[in-house]
Amino acid sequence: MSKIADIIMKETRLIIENKGEICPDFDQQAKFLSDLPMDSLDLATLIVSLELNTGLDPFRDGFKQFHSIAELITLYENTAA
Repeated sequence: MSKIADIIMKETRLIIENKGEICPDFDQQAKFLSDLPMDSLDLATLIVSLELNTGLDPFRDGFKQFHSIAELITLYENTAA
């Protein structure tokens, strides 16, 4: 697993746990708003946290569609490349 993938997985888990939710076991195929106990505010919090932790902003030129953790990892890895 890449460093970016590790950060995204860790930050996702932290956001869920900080809400007081029990974080389910999940993998990179998990979809944010359907498979995980996250809402749109949690997703926005994740994006801000990822920018602070990675220094990357794949949304600088506008929003890019993603649903799963794997798709978000790809966005960040492509930005880092």
